[in-house]
Amino acid sequence: MSVFEIAGQTLPHITSDVNEASGKSFDYIVIGGGTAGCPLAATLSEKFSVLLVERGGSPYGDPLVLDTKYYGFSLLRTDQYTSVAQSFVSNDGVRNLRGRVLGGGSAINGGFYSRASEDFVEKVGWDKEMVTNAYQWVESRIVFKPELTPWQYAAEFSFLEAGVFPYNGFSLDHIEGTKIGASVFDEQGRRHTSADLLEAGNPNHITVLLNATVTNVIFHERGDRNETIARGIRFIKSNGNSSEIYEAHLNQPENSCSGGDVILAAGALGSPQILLLSGIGPHQHLKNFNIQLVLDLEAVGKGMKDNPGIALLADPTPKNFPPEPPKVVGIADDFKIIIEAGILPVSSNATIMPIAAKLAFPESEGKLELNSTDPRENPSVTFNYLAKEKDLAQCLKLAQLLERVVRSESIAFFLGIERKPKDKLMSTEDELRKLCTKNVITFFHYHGGCTMGSVVDKDYRVYGVKGLRVVDGSTFFESPGTNPMATLLMLGRYQGMKVLQERETA
Repeated sequence: MSVFEIAGQTLPHITSDVNEASGKSFDYIVIGGGTAGCPLAATLSEKFSVLLVERGGSPYGDPLVLDTKYYGFSLLRTDQYTSVAQSFVSNDGVRNLRGRVLGGGSAINGGFYSRASEDFVEKVGWDKEMVTNAYQWVESRIVFKPELTPWQYAAEFSFLEAGVFPYNGFSLDHIEGTKIGASVFDEQGRRHTSADLLEAGNPNHITVLLNATVTNVIFHERGDRNETIARGIRFIKSNGNSSEIYEAHLNQPENSCSGGDVILAAGALGSPQILLLSGIGPHQHLKNFNIQLVLDLEAVGKGMKDNPGIALLADPTPKNFPPEPPKVVGIADDFKIIIEAGILPVSSNATIMPIAAKLAFPESEGKLELNSTDPRENPSVTFNYLAKEKDLAQCLKLAQLLERVVRSESIAFFLGIERKPKDKLMSTEDELRKLCTKNVITFFHYHGGCTMGSVVDKDYRVYGVKGLRVVDGSTFFESPGTNPMATLLMLGRYQGMKVLQERETA
C-alpha cells in the first residue's frame, strides 16, 4: 500500500514519430519530459492541448529503470545519444550525469522524496497553501513510505551515534536531525517516475513526442509593439540527421494577450542551453557561435551551482549485497550538511557501500556555456567546487561527521567487524582538507543557469520576451532540501495550476 491513495488512469498518446507533431499547433509546448515537465504537462492538459517533447525514450519496460534490484545499473551504461543517463564531465573534472528519458532525473536517481524547507518556500515567494496542495497531488500518485533494510537501520543508528539529532522517524518534511524519507519506489520495489503523473492529465489533450531534441525556440518580432514573441519550436530526431529539422507551433488566438507559451523544463543544463541556442544570452558568447541575437540577457548560464559531496566507503572492498537506494537521511549543522547511505553497483556482480554527505548551501558558483551548436552535445559547465574558503571550511566539518559515521559501532556491527582503538583515531585537519579538495563527488543536484530574478520573473516568464517560460531546477538559486526531486515534481504541478488560474482571470 502507498502512504497515499493511488489514481489509476491511462497514459496519453506517446510516440517517436516526428510527423505526429511536425507542422501541428498546440496551446502549450513543454520542452523536457522530466521531473517538472511531466506534472506541468499533465496539469495544463486539463484545459488545453499540450505537446510534451522529450529527447530520450520511454522508461516503461526497462527493468534497469523500474526495478529496485537494478538500482544504479542505468548509471553504469552511458552512450552518446541513446542511454537513459547521459554522462558529462564538468570543467572541474567531476563526472556527472543527467537524465535522458521520459521521467528525467526521477527515472535514474535514488528516488528519495523530501519536501523543500519552509524557509525555501518563503524565499521564493510561493503560495504556501498551493504548494501543499501540489505536493499532495504528487504524493497521492507516486510516493510511498519505505520499509527499512538492515543496512538502512545500520545507517540510521550510525547517524544518531555520530550526533545527528533529534530522531524524527518517517517524515515528508525537511527538518533537522535523522529521519526516514519517502520514496518513489513502491512496496514491490517498482519505481514510479514523473512520467506516471501524465496519467492524471487529460489523455486526449497531450501528445508526448519521444526521441526528439529541440534545436531552438521560434520567435516572431512585432514591430508595431516592439516586442518579441515565442511562436513555436524547431526539433530534430535525437539519433537522426541534424540537418532534418521539424517545427511545431503555438496556436494563435485572436486575442494575442491570452495565448499559450513555450515552456522550457529541460533541466539545469538543458534549459540555459536551449535559451542560448535560441539567441537569448550574453551577446559576445552567441556571436562566437554565429547565433543570431534575439535578446542580450547576460545572466543566462550564470549562477550554476552544484552541491559538493564527499563519500567514504563503509567497507573498502566491493561486496555482493544487492543495490539499494538511500531511505534514511541525516540533516545536520543547521541544515548545512546532509548525509545518506546506499548500496551502489560497480559491475554486474559487485557493489560498494558509500556513506556520502553534501554541502547544502555552497557559496561557490560557476557558469554554463555552449560547446557547439548541436543541441545533443552537452554544454560546457563549471561549478567551481569549494572555490570559496567558507565552503572548504564547511567541507572539513562534513568530513569529520563522515568519519564519525563510518567508524561507528553500528556500522561495525552490521559488517561483523571489531573496531580496534586505532580505528577510532580521526584524520588531521590537513588530511581532511586534502580529502575534500581531491575527492569531490556530486549528488546530481546541480541547479541555476536561469535563476529567478535574473533570467525569469516570479511567474517564471523569461525577461524581455513574451510567451516563453522556464519551469525547472535551472531557476533555483539554492538547493531546496535533501533532494530537489520532490520540489521539482511539486513545481510542475504548482506552475501548471498558476497558469490555469491566469488564463481564467484573463
